[in-house]
Amino acid sequence: MKPVLRRILIGVSAGMASSYPLAATHAAPHAVLLIGGVLGAAFAAGLGRIRGAYAEGAMAGCALGIPLWILVTCISVPNSTLQAPLFSADSMRSVFPALVGWTLYGCLLGVLTQLFGEIVFRIVGPESRLTNDVRLAPRNIVILGGGFAGMTTAVGLEEGLRGAQPVSITLVSEQNALLFTPMLAEVAGGSLEASHISTPLRTSLHRTDFVRGRAESVDFERRVVKVSPLGGSLGTAREIPYDHLVLALGSVSNYFGAADIERHSLDFKTLLDASRIRNHVIEMFERADREPDPEVRRALVTFVVAGGGFAGVELAGAINDFSRGISADYPVVAAGEIRIFLVHSRDRILPELSESLARYAQERMAARGVVFRLSTRVLNAQEGQVTLSDGVIPTQTLVWTAGTSPNPLLKAFGLDTDKRGAAVVDSTMAVAGRPGIWALGDCAAVKDGKTGKACPPTAQFALRQGRTLARNIGRALEGKPPVPFHFDSLGSLCVVGHQTACAELTLPFARGKSVRFSGLLAWMMWRGIYVSKLPGLERKARVLLDWTFEIFFPRDIVQTIEPREGEAP
Repeated sequence: MKPVLRRILIGVSAGMASSYPLAATHAAPHAVLLIGGVLGAAFAAGLGRIRGAYAEGAMAGCALGIPLWILVTCISVPNSTLQAPLFSADSMRSVFPALVGWTLYGCLLGVLTQLFGEIVFRIVGPESRLTNDVRLAPRNIVILGGGFAGMTTAVGLEEGLRGAQPVSITLVSEQNALLFTPMLAEVAGGSLEASHISTPLRTSLHRTDFVRGRAESVDFERRVVKVSPLGGSLGTAREIPYDHLVLALGSVSNYFGAADIERHSLDFKTLLDASRIRNHVIEMFERADREPDPEVRRALVTFVVAGGGFAGVELAGAINDFSRGISADYPVVAAGEIRIFLVHSRDRILPELSESLARYAQERMAARGVVFRLSTRVLNAQEGQVTLSDGVIPTQTLVWTAGTSPNPLLKAFGLDTDKRGAAVVDSTMAVAGRPGIWALGDCAAVKDGKTGKACPPTAQFALRQGRTLARNIGRALEGKPPVPFHFDSLGSLCVVGHQTACAELTLPFARGKSVRFSGLLAWMMWRGIYVSKLPGLERKARVLLDWTFEIFFPRDIVQTIEPREGEAP
């Protein structure tokens, strides 16, 4: 039986067995039983692997309770009877018992899916095994990059090649942890601790040899990768042989050749970048609190974010909330002196979302004090000011989120790249003319095998590409042809400030139609979905505790990076 079909049958059984809380809180028990089975199938198929992780399954299922309540009870059921969605306070209060039912359903679904899956796997074996012929010849699989794409590929290989001892998997990364980038702005805004959104690669990968280092070159003739230790590390460069090489090197910030902007701006790509931004904001307030000149003080607490995509909007909202939240600890700084500018070259922010949601996000952020400079470019930056195409802003802070490009190592390796610098691959993620070489994620120009459209460089696509690639490598080891990658986007979520978000979700089986909503419900959905996808039960618990403490206690202004004398961190 195919692995996906097996997981679907497990999910249907678990979904129907978990539907009692729904039947008790809804009027049509038979319809609810069917809905529970369908959702269970979708849940199990989307897991990618079922491995008896009961606590994580329960938490993931519980986190889905709120969005399912909104989509089914508050939106789909009223629409089926030609009624308006239940978004008012009174109407939502009337269906609150259904929220309890959905939450209990999700918890049971997560537990029973893992339980049924473990029972089935013990009876009929794991999802994929290599043939006896393949077992005779050891294979080395090397993955360059430990982000979403690389990590998911390694996890998929561990699961799919279970029991195949001659297969060796090696992951090379400059960082020893997977960074959960959707929550990076929350670290910059002081809502989450930096280590709580990073998962150690060594503890997450059980059959993979992890190497912390930097890939220098690839010898395609000898089929080896040269890896050097990071700066300051002991040891010498080593060569790692490969039969299959996976390039998941991600992207880097693109300053379009503007050296002054690169020199005088803060980056926003890594965990250290987010921590530096938070500490820099605190340092600016420390300086402003002892600055007698109001003009200089105003410049110190003026923060400019370049780029109006998801990263820039979420970061601007986080800095705005953080700055105004800590201002009470700095009595010299007046609230009117704090300014957050968002500079974007297009005529509206969030081009990834619909125009109505983008307009809502701008209005809500503007009401909280964010100033927008649209159809404007950052021309230059120097100490004390940022030069825009429509004027100059006195400031000590510029954060750059306005452009990224694929890792330049791809060109150094001699691979064919497109105009962006991404590796050219086919729909199976194989590099043309390079047998055994694969590329995915931000560093690859992957096209959907069904639609032919270019895949966006987002986490949800990188995760699915990793799962498909793991399957394709397994098929290649078995002498089978790889399968094309296809994935329909589930939608987009974006936090724009305190308890406010925008959501645009694609409805399944509705020919690409989407549902759009915003405000508190979207914010709750954002938190619920992303905490469920955060790897590891421990990290989920830590993040939930951070968010709980945020309700009762003010923002922390302890600097975790000590500024050097005469400059900001």
